[in-house]
Amino acid sequence: MRALPHGETVTVVRPGPPTQDEYGNDLPGVPTETEVAGCGIAPRDGNGAGGNEITDARDTVIIGLTLYAPAGTDLRATDQVRVGGILYDIDGEPGWFTSPFTGSFGPVVAALERVSG
Repeated sequence: MRALPHGETVTVVRPGPPTQDEYGNDLPGVPTETEVAGCGIAPRDGNGAGGNEITDARDTVIIGLTLYAPAGTDLRATDQVRVGGILYDIDGEPGWFTSPFTGSFGPVVAALERVSG
């Protein structure tokens, strides 16, 4: 899949290499941000009911999206993706598809998730 001409631009936030504090404990490194243009975004909830859950007398809301990024986009399970100013975690390993007939690559597909509450 090539970039969608009217697709959205998302930002991939990748954790930087870990550093250590004065006690030798690993600390997260400074994240890098990379913009990816021409992406498709779709809701992930197939039944339209939302992802609401009640846990310990509080509401937990899980919002899921599906990201379709242009072929060759470097996405990892440890990345986060900012869509419309909201930061989402990648849920699982991103995947891509190759056509068995033409050998061409399809989009890189990633499930995005944001949990609140």
